[in-house]
Amino acid sequence: MIETPRKIVTQPEITPPTANKILVHPWNQRRKTVVITFFLLAVISLYELMTLSTGNVQLPTAFKTLGQNMALIFLQPSLNGSDTFPQLLRALLDSVALTTLTTLLGAICSFFVGLLAASNLSNPKIGTAIRTLMAIIRAIPTILWVLIFSIVIGLGADAAIIGLSFHSFAYLTKAYSESFETLDKGTIESLKAMGASWWQIVFQAILPTSFAALLSWTFIRFEINFTNAIAVGAAAGAGGIGYQLFTASGFYYDFHEVGVIVYLCLAVTACLEFISIKLQKRYLSN
Repeated sequence: MIETPRKIVTQPEITPPTANKILVHPWNQRRKTVVITFFLLAVISLYELMTLSTGNVQLPTAFKTLGQNMALIFLQPSLNGSDTFPQLLRALLDSVALTTLTTLLGAICSFFVGLLAASNLSNPKIGTAIRTLMAIIRAIPTILWVLIFSIVIGLGADAAIIGLSFHSFAYLTKAYSESFETLDKGTIESLKAMGASWWQIVFQAILPTSFAALLSWTFIRFEINFTNAIAVGAAAGAGGIGYQLFTASGFYYDFHEVGVIVYLCLAVTACLEFISIKLQKRYLSN
């Protein structure tokens, strides 16, 4: 029997690693700028802390008083007669109503303007102009818009409604337009070639595709507006639970009532989170 020669398998030679290492984060000009900026901010913050004038405030006594006040707020909430629970509940409902109204006004206006701002649905120049204007509006905090309208039309609920709606409008326009842009331009062009009108494309293709995103952004803005409604309750004279919180803490120094108000706000926040989870399971997960 003739034996066939066995094949000799040679292992590839392992070359030693080179001396040059691959930098995962190369030390480029951009990284240098970021590091230098953070270093300067850290130095300035340290200098400010070291030269901060505390006056006659004794820090141990101040922290002790802070702990006592926090204990009164969170561990001993009660109503001592300045406000009744129905009054606080009515003020809380006023803040929720203000939140709902401003969110709806902002969402309705943002839907139509967001269609014009989307790059796949409108003229690029118009979309750029709208996005630039919305960015300028968003750059100014909500509380400043409320104060501006308070000066123009006077203190009251009207200034709070316009200010909150104005900032909500700019916020949701950006969010909605980006959600509309998720639909590919090729799909839109195919629908146009089949004879679909612009509104048919919007309501038959754009809206069903982006509905989950629109719902998510609207609910996020609702939560933000609830926080802002509490903040502007006293600043703009809009009333609501924010005004009750301001009077209880700034006028009467009733930390027990402040605790009750805080827990009421936390209860509303918990309800909003519960609703958000339900909506995610129903719409956003599909």
